Amino acid sequence: MKKYQNNDWQGSGLLHRCMMPMLLLLTALVAGCGGSADTTNGTGSTSAVSIKLNSPADITNVSADDYNANVNGLITGATLKRWKDDWLNQRPAGITGKLVILEVTTGEVVSSGTPPVITGQYSYIVPASTNVTAAQNVVSYLAASSEWVMTRSNGVISTPSLVLDGPSIDAELNKYGIDPANDMIVIAQGTASSGNVMSQGRAWLALHYWGVDAKHLAILNGSNKFQFTSGAMTAVDFAATGNTPPGLPAGTYSVKNLHVDNTSLIASVGDFMAVVPATDKSMKGTGVFLWDARTATQYSAGYMREANDGASAGCGTAAYCNASPTYDWSANNTGSFQNNGSRQGHPNGAVDLNFLNLLNNCNPVPAGGGCDYKTKAQIASYINGTPDAAGNGLHQGNMVNGVYTDTLVGTGNGYQPGDMAYVWCETTFRAMITGIANSVILGNPTRFYDGGMIEWNSLSNLPDATGKNILPADSPWRTDVKSFFRPASNALMVATRQITNAYAPNSNALIAADRAYKTPAASNTSAAGGGAAPANPCGG
Repeated sequence: MKKYQNNDWQGSGLLHRCMMPMLLLLTALVAGCGGSADTTNGTGSTSAVSIKLNSPADITNVSADDYNANVNGLITGATLKRWKDDWLNQRPAGITGKLVILEVTTGEVVSSGTPPVITGQYSYIVPASTNVTAAQNVVSYLAASSEWVMTRSNGVISTPSLVLDGPSIDAELNKYGIDPANDMIVIAQGTASSGNVMSQGRAWLALHYWGVDAKHLAILNGSNKFQFTSGAMTAVDFAATGNTPPGLPAGTYSVKNLHVDNTSLIASVGDFMAVVPATDKSMKGTGVFLWDARTATQYSAGYMREANDGASAGCGTAAYCNASPTYDWSANNTGSFQNNGSRQGHPNGAVDLNFLNLLNNCNPVPAGGGCDYKTKAQIASYINGTPDAAGNGLHQGNMVNGVYTDTLVGTGNGYQPGDMAYVWCETTFRAMITGIANSVILGNPTRFYDGGMIEWNSLSNLPDATGKNILPADSPWRTDVKSFFRPASNALMVATRQITNAYAPNSNALIAADRAYKTPAASNTSAAGGGAAPANPCGG
């Protein structure tokens, strides 16, 4: 049989106090299941298998100051070249399987002339053709961004672009023939773009959430062409085609055989509501760090603009500026609104720093490729609250006497040692970059609010295009009561949302289902994150 071995979550005392009784209940229920679940783990052994429940602090990385020294987490092209060209002799200690390179898009192809002639081919990173042994143990696949997310319900609302469920992640493992316990998985962006760096993170999150150990996961820093222009690789390290996925039979590999529970990486809306304060105030000294990865424009509901928005923002040489009086802040996509939401703004207590500030050569991407993470020291400086030379930095804004006021938090007023960080954006794609920076590079405990603002802004007592309010006034899941926001200027612009249960007792359904996939005996418990529903916002 399987049972959960509790490991206290560091940096989250409230969650620990709420969840400890439920985790103990889960252990007792599973221990008393009478062997109804498969207890052999495919080996014929009937010995119990303990599933370790990891805290966010347990599953962070800490990068070396020089990314070239990393053998997991964020790695460089020089490291990947050394591995792929002589894998059996160069693979990291403890790795016994093959090297699997997953590109979320194919790399850049450069052509010139009429008719066009290819002058640079960087589609796939491949092993040295002269090393037959390496070629047999190194594979390179296209694993598109769309494969790593899906629409799911947490019991309260159905939300797009969430982490994969159990059958879907197992399908990915078998499609690409990945042995998650023995292989080394390197996730590459292919062509340089901020979106592709986000997608690297989504693939990393899906695999790590489902139990793939951090020692078996790496993110390649920079695009394929960047590896060439930076001198880390040469033209012979690339090819026009990669490998054909083997498509192994279902059940060949499964996350069920990874005996860890990393579900604490993801915060449910219930988890998130539990740490968001009732008023929009600084969270310094509370043990919680709330980081919005979106633009200042979205964070401020269109009161502010930032230089990262482009010349149209009108900031000139300033990093941030007040929005023009003529700015259509409520316009979907062209304004501060996105996904036809009911409102725009930020959760109370949040600070903002646009994810783009953490990347080099990505806004815009130069001809030589790029989209690589800035140095560890630069990222640490941002997180500490120190702005860069251009004035970009962590900032916090709210209404003061009817006027929106936004200021830089200043050095020493950002992340505090031991804080539990929560990161998000609209759909927690951009937040993959802030989350990777904080947890994989700096080694700070981090949780991803996977529902993001598309979910948070939907859980409102505000009307959609049908004229009906998305949530009733007495729903305990109203997040508008814990937010600074401006509602959409016209309800006809607001898309309908798929509410599962406005009075759900908890927001555990997704994580409970995922735990049950690994431990069927736990399927009817309420031990997953999220706890009980928040108090009725209207009282009574």
